[in-house]
This record gives sequence, C-alpha cells and structure tokens, in this order.
Amino acid sequence: MPNIGPLELIVVLVIVLLIFGPKRLPSLGKQLGGGMREFKDSLTGKDDDDQTDATGRPQVTQTAGEEPAPTKPVEQHAAPADAAPEQRA
Repeated sequence: MPNIGPLELIVVLVIVLLIFGPKRLPSLGKQLGGGMREFKDSLTGKDDDDQTDATGRPQVTQTAGEEPAPTKPVEQHAAPADAAPEQRA
C-alpha cells in the first residue's frame, strides 16, 4: 500500500478545489463532517432521538411554570355479573 505524502495531498486538494470551486468547499466540508459524525454515532449506538438517563429510563422534561393539563376521569358502566354475555357490552 503506497504512502500518501504531503505532495500527493496538495495535488488532491487542488483537484478538489478546481472541481467544486471555492464557494462550495465549506458546505462540502460541513456535509462530510456531519456524515462522518452520524456514521460514528450509529456505530457506537448513540442516538439524539433517545434521550434517556443513566438508568435507561426516558427523561421527562417539563418547563418551569407549566402544569400538565388535568385529565377528565373516564366513566365506566359495568353490567351486572349475572347478566347474559350479550347484555354486558
């Protein structure tokens, strides 16, 4: 496997500069870095969507001053135990 020296790197960078131009190089670098970071995170199992604490339970965040909306209790109508199965539903 051949060693890549500084001269070869300079030639490759000049060719990339000629192909993509100076205006697109920063966005290409950002996309390449983001792709590499995403690939590395997928290999290590890190995921930003899963926000879990050290115990593995999902973290529940609530902003200060906000209280959860009250829930309305559900009314259940129970049929008598001696009723026929057709009448229980």
